[in-house]
This record gives sequence, C-alpha cells and structure tokens, in this order.
Amino acid sequence: MKKFETEVRLSREMGLMDATMIGVGAMIGAGIFVLIGIAAGVAGPALILAFALNGIVALLTAMSYAELGSCFHTAGGGYLWVKEGLPKWNGFLSGWMDWFAHAVACSLYALGFGAYFGHVLNEIGLAIPHWGFISPEKLLATGIAVLFAYINFRGASETGKIGNLVTMGKIVILLIFIGFGLEMMFSQGDWMGRFSPFMANGMGGVFKAMGLTFIAFQGFEVIAQSSEEIKNPEKNIPRAVFLSLLIVVPIYLLITVTALATVNPAAGMTPWDYLALHKELALVEVARNFFSGGGVMILFGGLISTMSALNATIYSSSRVAFAMGRDRNFPAFFGKVHSKNFTPHWSILMSLVIVILIVLSLPIEDVASAADIMFLLLFLQVNIAMIQLRKKRPDLKRGFSVPLFPFLSIVGIMMLLFLAVYMFNYSMIAWIVTAVWIGGGLLTYKGYAAQREVLHVQKIKTLERIERQDYSILVCLASPRTMTSLTHIALAIAKKHEAELIFLHLVEVREGKKLRSGLGAAELERESISELEFMAEKAEVPARAVIKVTHRISQGIIDMAAEENCNFIVIGRQQNPDFMDRVFSSLIDTVIQKAPTEVAVLHGTIDVDRIHTILIPFGANIHTRLAMEIAPALADYCHAKLKVALVFERGASKTEREEKVGQVREMIKEYSLPATLVVIREKDVLQGIVNVSKGVDLVLMGGRSGDFIDLVFGKSLTQEITEQVACPVLWVKEYEEKKSFWAEMLRSPKKGEPNDGE
Repeated sequence: MKKFETEVRLSREMGLMDATMIGVGAMIGAGIFVLIGIAAGVAGPALILAFALNGIVALLTAMSYAELGSCFHTAGGGYLWVKEGLPKWNGFLSGWMDWFAHAVACSLYALGFGAYFGHVLNEIGLAIPHWGFISPEKLLATGIAVLFAYINFRGASETGKIGNLVTMGKIVILLIFIGFGLEMMFSQGDWMGRFSPFMANGMGGVFKAMGLTFIAFQGFEVIAQSSEEIKNPEKNIPRAVFLSLLIVVPIYLLITVTALATVNPAAGMTPWDYLALHKELALVEVARNFFSGGGVMILFGGLISTMSALNATIYSSSRVAFAMGRDRNFPAFFGKVHSKNFTPHWSILMSLVIVILIVLSLPIEDVASAADIMFLLLFLQVNIAMIQLRKKRPDLKRGFSVPLFPFLSIVGIMMLLFLAVYMFNYSMIAWIVTAVWIGGGLLTYKGYAAQREVLHVQKIKTLERIERQDYSILVCLASPRTMTSLTHIALAIAKKHEAELIFLHLVEVREGKKLRSGLGAAELERESISELEFMAEKAEVPARAVIKVTHRISQGIIDMAAEENCNFIVIGRQQNPDFMDRVFSSLIDTVIQKAPTEVAVLHGTIDVDRIHTILIPFGANIHTRLAMEIAPALADYCHAKLKVALVFERGASKTEREEKVGQVREMIKEYSLPATLVVIREKDVLQGIVNVSKGVDLVLMGGRSGDFIDLVFGKSLTQEITEQVACPVLWVKEYEEKKSFWAEMLRSPKKGEPNDGE
C-alpha cells in the first residue's frame, strides 16, 4: 500500500467580516497617510482621477485573485499560483519579488512612522540629532523596524478581533476627516476653483501618481495569503476581495477631494503644491484647519496605521522567505523555526536586513516607487497564471470566474505593465533597484534553486486521486497514550464501510498569536504519527494524516470534518475526569455534536488482544441502534463475542418487560448480531448495568456525551455508567439536529420520551 503523507493545515476561523477587514486594514495603511501629499504634487487635482483609475486596475487584478482564491484554498496566495500555472523559474521569481516587495513596503511604512513620530517629538520639544548623513526620521524608522521584527520573532502579532478593532479605528478617523472636510468645503463659496486646472501636470502626472500610490490598493493580496484560515473560502474569498475594494476606493476619493478643497496655501501657491510641500505630513496640516486637535487625530491615525502595516509586512515578507526556504528555493536555514518561539527567525532577520538597507539608502519617494513596481510586476504574473490555470485546470471548482475571459485579464496585464514601465519617468533609482533585484533573482535561481527545488504539489481533491473513498473517518489524536486505541476503533469501523482514515493532530495556538506561528510545532508532531502508518497498512485501510494549527481545538475538529465531508469522528476522553476536565470535555462535545457526522467517544484505552467480550447496554433510542450497527465490525476486528444486556427496574410490569424483550430480539435479528441476550432486574438501571459489566472488556453504548448542564448540575445515566464500570467505554451517537441551549433548558419532557439511559 502507498504510504500516506502528513499534511499540515491551518484552522479555518475567519468569517467574511474578518477576511474583509484584513484586506481593508492592509489597504488603509500607511499609503494613504504618507503618500497623498507627494502624489498630489505629481498629479495636481487629477489625483482624484489617478485614484479612480487605480481602483479599476486593482479591480481587474482582484478578479484574478478572487477566482484563484476561490479554488485554491491553501496559504500562500500569488507565489503558489504562479508556481502552479507558469514555468518553474516564474514561480521562483514571483516568490523572490514578493519577498522584496513586502520588505520594501515595510521600509515605506517605517519611514512613514519616522516622519509622524518625529513630528510628535518636535511638537513636545524633543529633538533627535542627525547621525552623520542619517536623518532623525531614518533613525526612528530603523528603530521601529527592529522593534517589530523582534515582536514577530517572539510570535506576538495583531490578529483576529484586535486587528479588526485597529482597522475600524483607522476607518473612523478617516471618516471624521472626511466629514469635517466636506462640511468646510461646502461652506466655502469658491471651492470649485481649487480643482482648476484639473490636469495641472497632464496625463503624465496622472500615470506617475497611479504608479506611486498603487501600493495603497494591494491589500486584497493579504486575503488570498490567508485563504487557509478563511471559512467557506469558495464564496468568502471573492466576496472579501470585492468588498474590501468597495469600502476603500470611495474613502480614498473623498479624502483626496476634501484635502485639495480645504487647504489654505500661501499666496501664489496652489493647493496641490501646498500638499506636496508637506509630503508625508500633508494630511496632518490639512486636519489642523478642521478643529482643535484635528492634526493630533491624523497623527494618531498615521502612527497606528504605519505600525499596523509595518507589523503585517514584516510578517508577510518573512513568511514568503520561510516558504521558499522550506521548498529549498532558498538555503535551508530560511526554512528553520526557532525552537522556543516556533517562528522563522532567520527569515525575519534577513527581511529586517533588507528593510534597514532600503530605509537608510533611499528617499521615501524612491522607496514607494520600488515597492509599487514590484507589486505591479507581481500582479502581472498572477494575471498570466490565472489565464494559464483556466486552460490547464478546467476541473477546478471555481466559486468565482473572471467575466469576459480572457479579455479583462489581458487589459489588466497591459495596464499593470504600462504603469510599471512608466514609473521609470518618475524614479529611475527605483527601476535600477528593481532591475538589480530581479537580475539577482535569476542568477540565484540558475546557480542555486534550480538544482535544489522541491516541486510544489498542490493539495487539492481531484478525481484522479486513486485512494479516494466515499466514506471517511476522522480520528482525532490528542495524546500518545490514546493514539493506538483510537486507531483500532477507527480501523474496525473503516473495514466495515471500506472507508478512508484521516488522522488529525491538532496544534493549539493561544489567542493573539498568528496561526502560522504554530507551524514549527506542527513539524515536530510528524514523527508521533508515523507508527499509525504501519497499523493502517497492516489492516489494508487507506489512510492519510493532517496536522491542523488552530486557536480552538473544538473549532479545528469541526473545520476538518466539514472540509473532508467526514462520516464519522473518533475521539478520546479521560475515563474518570475531574470537574474541570469534565467541563472542558463538555465544551468539545457540544461543538462535535453540531457536526453532521456520527461520533464515537472512547473513554480509557483498549488492548485489542485482551478484548474477549463486548457488552451493549440496551436503549430504544437512535444512539443504541448505531451501537448495534457497528458492534459486528468491532467484534470481528477484536475476535470478541457480543453480549446485549436489557436491564429493568424491579417495578417494571410484566407487559412492559415482554414488550421490550421482543423489541431487542427484533433488533438483534435486524442487525444480524451474533450476540447473547441477558435480561436482568435490579433496583435501578445503573446498578444493573454496572453488575452485568463485570467480566467484560469493553462497553459499547449509545447516548449523549454529556452536555454542560449534565456535568455541572447533575450527571446523565451514560456519564454515571462510564464512571462506575471497570472497563473502557465506547460511546457512539448518530448526528441529530440540536435545539438551542435555552430551548433545551425550558422545554418539558414529553410523556413516554426515552432518556439517554434507555
């Protein structure tokens, strides 16, 4: 049998709102705060047109990201798509450029922070002296880059709800700016004159401004890079991509209009020249005129935006280098993780070196231009890859398809190429830096990577997968002590259904840390699963393993069951947990019960060679039927005999006993159970089952896994049985639609309704 490989995945925890906020947060970053003054000086009032046209260019590329993101659901984004759709050297070059693009963008955000924070220090009377040829702003930029590199090294970063709050804060600040700006603009009678002449520097100025500010539109790429963490990616990635642009573009246009219409330049100076004079701090100067503290508000917004963007781009840059090191496109040390923090420390360090070199050597205009050129060329490759993959992989299930294929994509490619080339007219230095980096990349590929590259194998489900099965069982591995026992249970069920096993090991990352920070720990877990391969081969059952990194164990299980359309979940719990263990276990069980699967929960551990008798306590509900259904498979696998126990309380009438005995015999016949029926009477059902379980090796029964109410306010019968019998217990239950917590609390039991002890 072909050996299975262990796959590492990130848990899907982001909804549409989270994914959209990631894109919006990446776009409304330092670009709009730092570049609007510089760009206004380049284009004049036509900066409005430049932003509108950039929105169109971004939309054409965003369509490609939406299509590819909807059918490739693994982390990596554009780098992996180019690697999949174009020749190998293109894949390497896209990763090489992606690494540099994010590093240069990081330099831009660091310089923006240096300008804003330097202004704050000047306002409070603190002055940082020049250090040789290095300005105070560059010193501050270098310091903040080192700080956030260290934060990334430690594994702490802005995620989840915190990231959403930061993004919402930036949006609120800009909306306040727009609101006051529009009120001031309309209160002035001659505001229209501030936009004349509209094309102050002609279309050449518009094209230069488009290239200069395009970095403010590339945030949708981050959505694709996070695709492995997004719920229902087939639908949510395209929605998030387009929603992020729909939110951001109008904000950019309104900021540009209000900034140009409300400034108070000196006599003989145009509004756009005034903005250009103040460069990175242009919005601060505009906001000073709105209200007392307006400038402080923009300073605060600029600081949190630059820090947020700086943190994200250091993270993105280092992870691209880490991925290329893992693929052996870079030296192996790039793909190593720190033994304690589980972060790619060497990749972070090398990215930081690039950031500092760019910060210290180039003016901010050239830094922005270099980043823009890199992103323009990278997006060009993604568009080409999308066209190629549409032709090469028509089998892929696409949640979104670019309309008017391939014409819109070709238009996007031409516009991206035109803007990139035209930037030569604005910053020759940026193009020289870009050319040197690309040339170095080609030499690196030819001299190193081409001989060592590990070809990327896209992890998608295809019809060509030989071992694909219609029935799959998810085995949740938590402890080395229970791995073997759970595997035996799963193998028994798998042989009955001719099913595939999916071994799932979950690596939990604490809240507030990026999921990818758990990849190092995930790599360490590969060896612990290796022994299961032999067990699956010996039983001739197809199997594979997945290591999933998640913030919540329960959510990771639900994600995996949904992603793989599993039919059965096998999980283990302590047989005699204390109070806190029971509460924790109940939370897991509650989530598991929401999955549309059958579930088996093993309490304790088993030794297959020592299981000679399996006991099924009878209950006339759906769960007991499932127990009787899988009992023959367990008996065959363990070479054990079956015993069915029907326990009556002493007060049960003769008619009731005869009716129940008849029902049980019919069920034994229905499921062809080679079982012995034992009928006993005891003072209560619990005591009867405990007594009859003496001498058996495994109790197989149906019932609930015990919810929070049972565990805190009182135990269910199944919980009591599990704790009092001396042997391991296997609970099984079929999927059934659950009512809400409060509905269950308030409802009254119906007459004759069976409890979970039946």
